[in-house]
Amino acid sequence: MRISQHRSTFLQSFILLLPTLASASNDVCDARVGGKSYNFQSLGTPRSVVWTRETPPSEKKTTFTIDLCKPLKKLKGVPKGEDCPVGSYICAITRLYNPIENINGTIESAIGVAGEYQHSTSEALNPKWTSLKSSPSADDRQKDGLRLEMNGAKYPPDSSGKKQKAVIEFLCNAKEEERRRGVRPREDDDDGEDEEDPNAPDEVDDGKGGRLKFIEYVDVEGTMTLNLEWKTKYACEDVKPDPASSTGHWGFFTWLIIIVFLVTAAYLIFGSWLNYNRYSARGWDLVPHSESIRDIPYLLRDWMRRVVNTVQGGGSRGGYSAV
Repeated sequence: MRISQHRSTFLQSFILLLPTLASASNDVCDARVGGKSYNFQSLGTPRSVVWTRETPPSEKKTTFTIDLCKPLKKLKGVPKGEDCPVGSYICAITRLYNPIENINGTIESAIGVAGEYQHSTSEALNPKWTSLKSSPSADDRQKDGLRLEMNGAKYPPDSSGKKQKAVIEFLCNAKEEERRRGVRPREDDDDGEDEEDPNAPDEVDDGKGGRLKFIEYVDVEGTMTLNLEWKTKYACEDVKPDPASSTGHWGFFTWLIIIVFLVTAAYLIFGSWLNYNRYSARGWDLVPHSESIRDIPYLLRDWMRRVVNTVQGGGSRGGYSAV
């Protein structure tokens, strides 16, 4: 009964591990909307935009850092309360500046706006892609692109905290896509919208010919919602991903191999532990099915001999020797 209990506990632990592995392979960057696929792997590195508020005599600056494809890495040497929780895809850190009181960048809050978290006060990331052309809003239908919604953690992380959410509009950057295809951009496309100051803190170049812009961070029906706008060629239909973007992420078969390896390792470890406690086994006898494992080299040798004899035999005479 005791062994059965341990076996049940082991299986339950392994089953609980599978969602973690599955979530790791759940890639936000691969979107499929309306039967069309979009690949945003090339945008999968951390980028930051800053929201500045004047509160005389002080000033508040909130830095929103986003990694579209994977959780942000924890900053080394930063106290727990001054960094976003593990699993954040979007982190908002607010700093206070007050030259009169000699306050220079004191961290006021660190909020996980979107992410996959383990604690009970947060919702699942649950990335949701939709086409702007299918939006009920007439203004949205005039745009060419996609909308991504992601959930985050409550802040403060207790029952009184507000839910967090991120909404990112990916707009097709037609000019960049035409340049990539070698087509000269149309003159009437120059509407002045791309003439913003490149050093503006609320808008940054994404390094891929597009621009990421902060729109607002407001309370929408009790949920603090971050709105970002991302002009990029990858939001255009029929865009080929960069060659390098397909090499940085593991596919299905890689995860399958990892899971098979973990299952095999867990079976050997659990079986060895069982043999040790049940039969007081030692050495090779600890390993489950040790006799069969020890016979594998001899079985392989016999099989190889049979293959070689078959190849070198030059055909079969039905088992009879020539007279």
